[in-house]
Amino acid sequence: MDLNQSSEHNRRFVLASRPEGAPGSDNFRLEQSEIPQPGEGQVLLRTVFLSLDPYMRGRMSDAPSYAEPVAIDDVMVGGTVNRVMESRLDGFAEGDWVLSYTCGWQDYALSDGTMLINLGKDPKQPSLALGLLGMPGFTAYMGLLDIGAPKENETVVVAAATGPVGATVGQIAKLKGCRAVGVAGGPEKCRFAVEELGFDACIDHYASDFDQQLASACPDGIDVYYENVGGKVLDGVLPLLNTGARVPVCGLVSQYNATNLPEGPDRLGLLMGMILTKRLKMQGFIIFDDYGHRYDEFYQQMSDWYAKGKIKYREQIVEGLEQAPEAFAGMLEGKNFGKLVVRVGEDG
Repeated sequence: MDLNQSSEHNRRFVLASRPEGAPGSDNFRLEQSEIPQPGEGQVLLRTVFLSLDPYMRGRMSDAPSYAEPVAIDDVMVGGTVNRVMESRLDGFAEGDWVLSYTCGWQDYALSDGTMLINLGKDPKQPSLALGLLGMPGFTAYMGLLDIGAPKENETVVVAAATGPVGATVGQIAKLKGCRAVGVAGGPEKCRFAVEELGFDACIDHYASDFDQQLASACPDGIDVYYENVGGKVLDGVLPLLNTGARVPVCGLVSQYNATNLPEGPDRLGLLMGMILTKRLKMQGFIIFDDYGHRYDEFYQQMSDWYAKGKIKYREQIVEGLEQAPEAFAGMLEGKNFGKLVVRVGEDG
């Protein structure tokens, strides 16, 4: 069976089973169906770009969370940039580019306009809507500025420093006059953070003396730690947090595939003691639930920074929907370099 994108069929990845530990190809099933036809008040969308993001791992599990899990045999969730193929919905016309949060891992989908943003006829770089100008950039912007509230000359540390969130956090920190210290996996990523993104330092979390290197890079302690990964990075950060430090909790990617509690002593008592004695602020957030009303503010500011070259952005594009499961699993292991996007269909 030919599963390449065509005008006759719709390919879609559905969740075949819930993973135990790291997700694998057997947790997904590639199906083929007829292309749906739009009814009144609907648009038919053709996917061009699919975003792969760590939060999707949580949606594959049925543990209680902030969003409903993907049901077995349902299309896998994910943000997409699409072209409108046919419209019976006011505000959308054939040929429009759109950002959707309801289409997921498939070639074609219908939408009634829910969580659908019109990007116009000719956006300069459509895939930016999945990264710097979309959910990851918005997450970096609000988490750092609203919860982290960095002040000039403070030290901001962020893990996953070359990912779409971490890279943006560090660059915003520099724009606010802070010392930006990143944590990334491997020398190449660390060089990129310093030489291309402008971080003051970046520490390789694979280094045997990671804790010592981090302490040396933060001689005045840490005022803001933007949490993306948890695990050993958090262990290294905790002793360096200053009184009154702020910790926006965006993600814990090192734990997403865990099936048991981490080895070693119970760290909860240490953490709670530090929250009390150092008067730490540690706050989680769900970007659109908590800050959706401020998206326009973010979009205008980030667009201006990007247009003026004040924020740089790196994207890794994987070709073909059939590559999505492997690319997704690799991302959870830190194999991506920049914002991970799958090109599902042609741009035209």
